[in-house]
Amino acid sequence: MSGASFHNAPPLLPRDKASLAAPPAHPRHQKTGTRGPIHRIRWSVLPALGRYASPVILVLLWQAACSTGLISTRLFASPLQILATGWGLAQDGTLQANLGVSLLRAASGLALALATGISLALIAALSRIGENVIDAPIQILRTLPVLALAPLFILWFGIGELPKVLLVALGATFPVYLNLHKGIRAIDPKLLEMAHTIGLSRWQRIRNVILPGALPDLLVGTRLAVSIAWLMLVVAEQINASSGIGHMMMDAQDFLRTDIIFVGLAIYGLLGLISDQGVRILERRALVWRQPSAQGRGQNHD
Repeated sequence: MSGASFHNAPPLLPRDKASLAAPPAHPRHQKTGTRGPIHRIRWSVLPALGRYASPVILVLLWQAACSTGLISTRLFASPLQILATGWGLAQDGTLQANLGVSLLRAASGLALALATGISLALIAALSRIGENVIDAPIQILRTLPVLALAPLFILWFGIGELPKVLLVALGATFPVYLNLHKGIRAIDPKLLEMAHTIGLSRWQRIRNVILPGALPDLLVGTRLAVSIAWLMLVVAEQINASSGIGHMMMDAQDFLRTDIIFVGLAIYGLLGLISDQGVRILERRALVWRQPSAQGRGQNHD
């Protein structure tokens, strides 16, 4: 460049000087939009709200039908009636007492079902003799109508808490056993061969290879077992029970209190939803290693 052309060049503006002084930003650090914490929270909350939108709409339509007289509130209580009745039962302590009994029965039966189902599945899936002894009786029992066994359970174990807990446990054992058995049999034999090659004992192979590999199927079985446990509890509490949500509903039937019956149904539904959501949260935490794509998408949004 000649000296004349250099001296005749226009002076640099302040922003031009700043652009010459500062190096260009790396594409990775350039802002592509406002994706701060509020943005992430908004997009994480919207799917959760959308999941419960349809039940809310159904409840609103239900209330509108009752308010306009399309549905008789004497035979089909409205949501507002159910809320008022539930609040009244909570005020006098009836709801809390029966709910505590029902929760204890469901938790005891589910714990017994998990222990029994896991133990039987391990024995049947890890041993040919165990499978010959256990699997056939389990397949026969699971085809029987469990609810029809309630009179026998009362005859064998009386009318106390034991037959109710055993009914819940019996119904919830089968999904745990079947899913865990399938999960163990689906483990890659090369993993077991490698574990045997490096000198792991049988218990170490079960703890470090078999159980982690079959954990997804076990959690699926647990979700099914939770739902079946609540179903069995409804029946168990309506047979010679003196307490519990089912007993409260049976008393309401004698006095034609459909609002109390709907309160019991709503509680069963909420308990089932909460327990299922709890298992889903446990599943996400325990199987976080199976979600690399979701983690990658979260990093891209940061």
